[in-house]
Amino acid sequence: MTTTPRSLVTGVDFVCVATKDLAAAREFYGDVLGLEPSSVWQGRGAEPLGAEFETGNLTIALVDSAALGLEFRPNNHPIALRVDDVHAARAELESRGVEFKGETIDSGVCHQALFEDPDGNTLDLHHRYAPRAGA
Repeated sequence: MTTTPRSLVTGVDFVCVATKDLAAAREFYGDVLGLEPSSVWQGRGAEPLGAEFETGNLTIALVDSAALGLEFRPNNHPIALRVDDVHAARAELESRGVEFKGETIDSGVCHQALFEDPDGNTLDLHHRYAPRAGA
């Protein structure tokens, strides 16, 4: 008889987003997206190494790649940011200067609108309007 091992993972605490310009990234995530800042990571010098922003269920950790000795690579697969109304959120972000990649997508179960942060990391406004399969 085989048994399925119980998962050791109990959740996800944060997701890292690479940046080359932490100050610009902090302004974008805080002022443009309106996310709540929760922490700044101080290094040995005067400049911070990273900063965290809260989304309600997951922390986005902005990481100054060079300061940590990491190669900078923007994420080209989106982090889906849950919103109540993709069309309204998109219009608001467009009024704040955000440019979107194409039209809003209707997948048949959700609406999505893709855009990038100042470092080229792909983000996605997302709203599921249909129940999950089996729900």
